[in-house]
Amino acid sequence: MSFLIENWIPAVMALVSGALLLWPVLQRGAQGGAISPSEAVRLINREKAVVIDVCEPAEYAAGHVAGSRSIPLGTLEGSKDLPSNKTLPLVVVCASGMRASRAAGTLRKAGYANAQVLAGGLKAWREANLPVEASRAA
Repeated sequence: MSFLIENWIPAVMALVSGALLLWPVLQRGAQGGAISPSEAVRLINREKAVVIDVCEPAEYAAGHVAGSRSIPLGTLEGSKDLPSNKTLPLVVVCASGMRASRAAGTLRKAGYANAQVLAGGLKAWREANLPVEASRAA
């Protein structure tokens, strides 16, 4: 114990450096496995991932990831629009990523183990200059 008291500065430095090394791992865990737009594109192109947009219909009509399926968060459980193959990767999107995190948790509980959130949502998708489409007013 006297060693720590006499050498408190190196001990504190060791604790701080250890915490800084663990920070990226802890952040990744807090995001629930969120993926970047480029990783989402890779999943879509190589692994045939399905993009699920959990925004409300008006938000979806204003702009969404090209080729995504609109399944609002409130109708997600029991939706017939979800893929029947539960092993397919799912990329869950909303405007900013908050609703998508809840939706991904719901999907994982329903057996879709590969449900991942698009970090930053549609905003990040747009900032990456990836294709966005808008629906025509019905």
